[in-house]
Order: sequence, then C-alpha cells, then structure tokens
Amino acid sequence: MSLNLDGAKSSLSTVPVAAPATIIYTGNKLAGSTRPRRLLRKHESLLFFCQVFGNCAVMAILLIASILFKHNDVPSYYRELLVNAMFVMVFVYPAFGVYKQAANFYAMAVRISVAWFATIAIVLVLAFLTKTSELYSREVIIIWALAVFTLQIPLLKLNYFVVGIYRKKHTKPINSIVVGLGKTARFFSKKLNDNHWLPDKIVGMVNGYSLDVSEGISKQLSFPLLGELQNIKQIITLNKVQRVYVSLPLKHAAKVEELNEYLLDYQVDVIWILDVSDWNLMNHSVREVAGLPLLSLNESPVNVSRVQIRIKHGLDKIIALIAIFLLAPLLIIVAIAVKLDSKGPVIFRQKRHGYDGKEIYISKFRSMVQHEDAAVKQAQKGDPRITKVGAFIRKTSIDELPQLFDVLLGGMSLVGPRPHAIAHNDYYCDKISKYMARHRIKPGITGLAQISGCRGETETIEKMEARVKYDMEYINNWSLWLDFKILVKTPLSLISKEIY
Repeated sequence: MSLNLDGAKSSLSTVPVAAPATIIYTGNKLAGSTRPRRLLRKHESLLFFCQVFGNCAVMAILLIASILFKHNDVPSYYRELLVNAMFVMVFVYPAFGVYKQAANFYAMAVRISVAWFATIAIVLVLAFLTKTSELYSREVIIIWALAVFTLQIPLLKLNYFVVGIYRKKHTKPINSIVVGLGKTARFFSKKLNDNHWLPDKIVGMVNGYSLDVSEGISKQLSFPLLGELQNIKQIITLNKVQRVYVSLPLKHAAKVEELNEYLLDYQVDVIWILDVSDWNLMNHSVREVAGLPLLSLNESPVNVSRVQIRIKHGLDKIIALIAIFLLAPLLIIVAIAVKLDSKGPVIFRQKRHGYDGKEIYISKFRSMVQHEDAAVKQAQKGDPRITKVGAFIRKTSIDELPQLFDVLLGGMSLVGPRPHAIAHNDYYCDKISKYMARHRIKPGITGLAQISGCRGETETIEKMEARVKYDMEYINNWSLWLDFKILVKTPLSLISKEIY
C-alpha cells in the first residue's frame, strides 16, 4: 500500500511554544490526556488503593500513638475524631492531587503537606461546629498533626523508590514513534518520554508531511529523525516499534484513517493526537458514552469536577467564617471610620453577574461619596469621589472584606474571576472574545488576574483583555491546589500602585 500524505501540510514553526491542547484518540477509544493515571496499566489501580489505605493507616496509627502518649487508653470521642479524619482525608487528598503520579517529588511533598493541614483544619472546624472540640487535648492534636506531617514526606520518598523499582522490574518499555514534526508532536514526544510513570520509550520521530526538514526544525527535535512516512514499514521493523503516535491536524482525518488501515497488519498500537490548540476551548475533556467517543469542547468546572467543586464551596464557607471571626475587630473599626468620614451607608451593595450570569449583590465598605454614576463609572487616579478613609481601604483592599459575608451566603467564592459591574459587562461582552465565559464559575474575592498584576482601573480594552485572559486560564486549569496558591499569593499583591 502506498501512503500519500503530501496534502497534510504543517506549520513547522521554529518558535518555542507553550503546551498545546491535545486529545489522544486510540482507534475506537478516547484515552483522554497524557495524565499518568489515564494511561497507567490496570495493575496500578492497586497502587492507588494502597496509597489511599496507607495514608489513612499512617494517620490512624499516629493518632492512636499521640493519644496513648497522653492517656492510658483511647476514649470513644477520639474514635469519632479518627472516623471524621479518615472521611475527610479520602476526599481532600484526591482533591489536592495527592494521588496524581507527578514526576516532581518536591511538588508532591508540598501538595501532600498542604492536603494534610487542610484535612486537620476541616476536622477541627467540624469539631467546633458540633461542640466537641473541647473534648480533645491540644497537646494530642499538635503532636498528631506534626507527626503525620513529618512522617508523610519520607514515606512519600519511599513510595517513589519502591514503585520505581517495581516498574523497572515488572514493566517492559514500549518502543514508540511519533509521526509528525510540528510543535504539537515535538511537545508531546518530550513530555511523554520524560514521564517515568509511563512505559513509552520514544525511539524517534517520522516526517509525516513529505516536506524538506530545515536545520532549525532538526535542532528542535529531542529524538532522532527516523525517516519519511513512506518508509514506515521499515522504520517499525528496524526499531521494533510497538506503538505509533500520529500527530496530524484534525482536517487531515482521512490521512490518519489511511495510515491506520495500513498499520493494521503490523501489530502496533495507533494513537491519534488531535491538535486543537487553536480552538477556543474551555475545560475540554474526553469520555465515552454508549461506546461512542465524546470530545467536550466547552464545559464549566462545576460540571467537570463536581466533588472538588463541592469541597471548594465547603472550604470557602469554613475559611470565610474563620476569617470573619478573626477580622471582626478590624471590620468594626473600619465600619466606624467609614461612618464618621462621610455621609451615607457603611456598606455599598451593587448588582453584579454571578455564576451562569445570574444576578447577585456584592458588598464593599463604601469608599466614595454617594454619587449617581458611582455604580458605573470606574474610580480613577485622583478621583474626587473617593473619601479619605476610602483611599486607604481601597489601596489595601480592605474595602473588599465584607464580601466574606457574600461567600457565606453562597453568591461568591474566595477565589474566582472578579465580578464586574453589569454596565461594564454589557459594554465589553461584544468587544472581547470569551468575556461572558468568565461566569461559568462563581466570582471570587481574589483571582489569578489579581495576583498577576491585573488590578485597578481598566481604562483600555487591552487591560480588560488581559484580565479575561487570566480568568479563562484560571477556569481551564482550576483545581483546589491552584486556589490554595492564589490565596497564599494574594497578601503579597494587596498593595498596588494601580488601585485608586
């Protein structure tokens, strides 16, 4: 059979690019993304179970040891604490990505540590709400928390070591090639080969476009160029290839089908990498329904990660409640200062668009004199409407603190795209692509745009486009771990020269 793929032209850009959006299609099944858990063999589901069981066991053993350090036996109320901790851990650890087999040990160490302290925080809040916290010894809780934190890291290192030995001994490498030399093919081949949790071993790449390969492209290849697609039979035989990844554009589906038909007789896996990096996607994913592969192009994180979203909303309310309790003296002082500084209400409430475009009200400490266009016209440098107290609380973002009550009421989250005035939404929705897609998740008090320098007045389209870009990046990459990082970085970005 003769393969004629001359029509499949590729843009062989020599400019380094960010990770492209790719979907992997394996004949009659969609394999999802290159995440390790999607591609690991069946026996590694046992590894996942062992990790969950191991973490719960370590936590339980150390709690019992901490109790026995203080008491002669284990009181019944500590058993309830243990059950609650196990229940919370089972949900929180996966939500923070603890069981995703990342190659970076140090990133995993930070992730598991944060997940553990989040577990402790939730358990203690539950104890406080059920009025059982006074039963527990502070000494026991502190010893337990520090013991688990200290022991988890070396156990994680041991887990990496043992699993590495097991995979090296029991998992045979799969010789793989990538057909295509474009930016997606180059990115994918390097990432796949660098992931030690996967069995694929990239032995080389194949020019799938019948084009002259420039010296610039050759230098960007991380693997040997094995030849042209017309010689695929010899390439497979000489390199003992077991798996072929095909990186051809979606518009050349017929060419991929032709190649797949040709390779059916060669006992190799054929996997198609769909390059959709130029599409306007939101939370794209793949799944199978009734035996049919589905490619989701546009979905809210609320529908994609229901369990994690519920945990996010629960943590929002718990943290907001704690923050209100701790900041109560400051809230009272600011309220008095606002009242004494100028006439008008202490709290300024304004209608905004929330999740799914529904109208909500957000609360702020009033920082301006009452004015007819205060709800529409953005504050500017030297704005005469801003009061003396208002200038300070706007500069430090203290004026946003009443939104903690909006989080408690469920209209907002701690982290998410900032809600803009409805008049601004009406103005920008036709001028900026994907502007209204920001409402596919709850608005937040802080967000990725805010910690990335996009704060203050948006007097130009370009500034608002930058905000929307960060908001969409947040929605597409949302996770509890990302929320945590944004919350940690927020205090460092509170004081900005761009805020008036």
